Amino acid sequence: MPEPGAGPGVPAPPEVLLGFDFGLKKIGVALGNTLTAHARPLCILRPLTRQQRFDQIAHLLQAWQPDRVIVGLPLTLAGEEQPASGHSRRFARQLEGRFRVPVELVDERGSSLEAQGILGTHADDDAMAAAVILQRWLDRAG
Repeated sequence: MPEPGAGPGVPAPPEVLLGFDFGLKKIGVALGNTLTAHARPLCILRPLTRQQRFDQIAHLLQAWQPDRVIVGLPLTLAGEEQPASGHSRRFARQLEGRFRVPVELVDERGSSLEAQGILGTHADDDAMAAAVILQRWLDRAG
């Protein structure tokens, strides 16, 4: 018997999404959903250790129960991989493996500049950059 909501012409159920702008020192986090197709900044994580990083992420995943996680993939202006790309790919694999949540990577080129443009400042823009990344996924999925 087919799942409810499955099949042609039947919309998929709405999904809750968390977006991450991964950095070795800070991780921007955003929240969004497919019902409103809107992303918003949530918080900035500043873990001091790897264990703190995953404890903080576990807390967020438990609180928001996302159906999917979106992680920004830093690429060069030419669209090629760079050292930070490997860190983000590893982070995405760790999220999938530890928390059993589907993870997708999204090109994050220019997300920090776009976030600064939205905020109008050079303050901590990591959460807004995560929202930009997540919004890109939502725009593409919609």
